[in-house]
Amino acid sequence: MNLKSELINIVLVETSHPGNIGSVARAMKTMGLSKLSLINPRKFPSGEANALSGNATDILENAQVYKTIEDSIKTSTFVYATSSRNRTIQWPTINVEEAAELILNQTTAQKEISILFGREDRGLTNEELQLANTHIEIPANPDYPVLNLAM
Repeated sequence: MNLKSELINIVLVETSHPGNIGSVARAMKTMGLSKLSLINPRKFPSGEANALSGNATDILENAQVYKTIEDSIKTSTFVYATSSRNRTIQWPTINVEEAAELILNQTTAQKEISILFGREDRGLTNEELQLANTHIEIPANPDYPVLNLAM
């Protein structure tokens, strides 16, 4: 099976630091991904985003900007959300390895998927998390479970 990376939509919600958008574009290009959706970014396009993107300015140039998450995921058959916060609501959650296998199977079957990443300071709201079919849990230090968008 070959990953159909063009079917993977990376969605950044209300990114406040343009450098993070550039760093995400750089990480995406490194991993062979190219489809970037931005929901109400604070500042985009931006020279800072371009500077931190390395040679991934093509991803920034082709990024789509939307007003709502719903608009950005319309063509996706499956939506994943990421969150490090422990919440009282029990969401369907899988680990990174399970997510990788599912994403490979879904894209091989020509299904478009989206992966949601929240704001730098507070992540995704419960309402936004409800838009996802499942959540991806990324193991981290329980005393400081915070990752930068580009990590």
